[in-house]
Amino acid sequence: MKNAVLATAAALTLSATGAMAEAEKYVLDSSHSQVVFSYNHLGYSTTYGMFSGFEGEIMFDQEDPAASSVSVSMPTMSMLTGWEKRFGHFMSDDFFGASEGDMITFTSTGIEVTGEDTAEITGDLTINETTQSVVLDAKLNKAASHPMQNKDWAGFDASTTLMRSEFGLGKFAPAISDEVEVMISIEAMKAE
Repeated sequence: MKNAVLATAAALTLSATGAMAEAEKYVLDSSHSQVVFSYNHLGYSTTYGMFSGFEGEIMFDQEDPAASSVSVSMPTMSMLTGWEKRFGHFMSDDFFGASEGDMITFTSTGIEVTGEDTAEITGDLTINETTQSVVLDAKLNKAASHPMQNKDWAGFDASTTLMRSEFGLGKFAPAISDEVEVMISIEAMKAE
């Protein structure tokens, strides 16, 4: 009888541990998520742009981060450049040839944990109808109950370097840097 009780207790413990280890859905807080990019302009300056207000979801497994996943999509035309003529040039056929409905997407294909709160997230980035595998150096900033929303919340930063020519955006390279530095900061709330 004692062995049966221990076996039942062990089974309950294992099933409870398994339940805690499952990934939970989080949706991006669009008001606190942004992608900032920069590139060298002819050696004279570093020029910046940003995407904000985009959507996405994270399947977040805090116990086993490698079992997590992320997918994000943002309208190409939501790019912010700070100068209307630059935006118009980026959306022209010289670069994106963008129209309403064109999207930039990222879908993770694997996560390698590299430290207590860091990981390399590999995924498929699609820009300009071209898909390339990229690696994001990511960091979990915080996972806790949001003090104002009273629900589970998580925040992450990530970075990568892209070669714009690999996405059909190589106009004026290398005079204008082919390398684009990308910095990402997102917040996500546990889905209801």
